[in-house]
Amino acid sequence: MLPPGSSVITTAEGPGLNNTRYFPLGTDRFGRDFLSRVVAGSGLSLAVGLVAVLLSLLIGVPLGAFAGYLGGWFDAAVSWLLQVIWSIPTLLLVLAITLAFGKGFEQVFLAIGLSMWVEVARVVRGQTLALRHIEWVEAGRVLGLSTQRIVLGHILPNLVGPIAVLASANFAAAILIEAGLSFMGVGAQIPMPSWGNLIRDHYSAILTGHAHLALIPGACIVSLVLSFNALSNALARQASRPPAS
Repeated sequence: MLPPGSSVITTAEGPGLNNTRYFPLGTDRFGRDFLSRVVAGSGLSLAVGLVAVLLSLLIGVPLGAFAGYLGGWFDAAVSWLLQVIWSIPTLLLVLAITLAFGKGFEQVFLAIGLSMWVEVARVVRGQTLALRHIEWVEAGRVLGLSTQRIVLGHILPNLVGPIAVLASANFAAAILIEAGLSFMGVGAQIPMPSWGNLIRDHYSAILTGHAHLALIPGACIVSLVLSFNALSNALARQASRPPAS
């Protein structure tokens, strides 16, 4: 067993032969290469963000679009549901879903995705309400086009910009939520590497001269979240830019 932070290990590979291995970021408290654990954790964070965003879009986009277009009792019921769920803090909702389905990798995907569709549905519903009485939508109704064709073929293509902005922002939020869940012990479980559980396992190393074991995963989380926030801001500026004449 290597002490945390050890960067060199010498092992005997045969009679009179020594094999020296170098670990750029040292080893964790179990003697495992810390760099490989950090890299593997990036895959988990990206996977959680992607699956959570896709799940939130699959639920929120059609529900918000049809609620905004149809109106009436369906819109009232969806709006009531959105307000109820929106009143619950996101992290508390994710924790409740996670505890209901149990700890694990798949449960994290499901919990984060089911907590993010509400914001997607609210934005799509609001945008659809603004488009439902535009001339080309009214023309489609006069021509006898079905509700599905008008919503899916004419309204949603005009919402690609706002949906892309929201998706990139939710990607960053999903990474933060997953890291928080793993840090609290209800997200990805050992031995699966996650930036959150890497910080949890090594935050005490800050006081023992190996602060990088906790700071590097934290820096990775901050960098990835800021990157997707910057992407979201760039998409928002592009979507709000008037078309060239």
